[in-house]
Amino acid sequence: MSTHTGDDASSTPSLLYTTSMRSAMFLVAVLLVACDAKPPADQAPPVEQPAASAEQIVPEPPAAPAPAKPIAPNEVILDQQVKLLDGTTKSLSDYRGKALLVVNTASECGFTPQYAELQELYGKYKAKGFEVVAFPSNDFGGQEPGTPEQIDAFVHSEYAVEFPMFDKVVTKGANKDPLYRTLTEETGEGIKGEIAWNFTKFLVDPQGRVVQRFEPPVTPLAPELIAALEKVLPTPPAQ
Repeated sequence: MSTHTGDDASSTPSLLYTTSMRSAMFLVAVLLVACDAKPPADQAPPVEQPAASAEQIVPEPPAAPAPAKPIAPNEVILDQQVKLLDGTTKSLSDYRGKALLVVNTASECGFTPQYAELQELYGKYKAKGFEVVAFPSNDFGGQEPGTPEQIDAFVHSEYAVEFPMFDKVVTKGANKDPLYRTLTEETGEGIKGEIAWNFTKFLVDPQGRVVQRFEPPVTPLAPELIAALEKVLPTPPAQ
């Protein structure tokens, strides 16, 4: 930086004024050029978006929850092929339009006397479109060791059952029968789950949907079972 002395000091205001004017003019020129500049050809000017109205910015209320699905939405029970005690094959679709009570039974169980109540229930509601579907099983305590012929003789001599008795099946584990795989794995909450013991009961409506499960201590003539059955009978009982 130069140092001014003597007469040079008197010229300092004039020099500062001239420099300030030049700087101002240069700044104006730069601004004019900048304002006149155009965006590159390949860059479109930004599109101004219209302001959102008050109605647009109000958040929509949450959608209503979907209706709850039935406890057991599957209709595959009636697609099952099963065998009777005599070895003949029967399709459960033959029972379409009827209410069913599917039961795993045993001849040497503490719950075996429930055969009597199953027969009484069957006799009371058969004419209204009800069937008991019994499947002997040796899965629990080895309490159904008999042959098909022995099982058939036992249930008829001891309890005079008239409902159909089906062939012995596996109701739990990896080798369970397809019907019991459906009952315990493909049904809704409150129904699905491995069977714990003999005489577990599944109530099936006329469309083949499993609507309720009853554990072994709930007898066939228990009020809650009868109430559930009467709700799904194709022919409602007289009031």
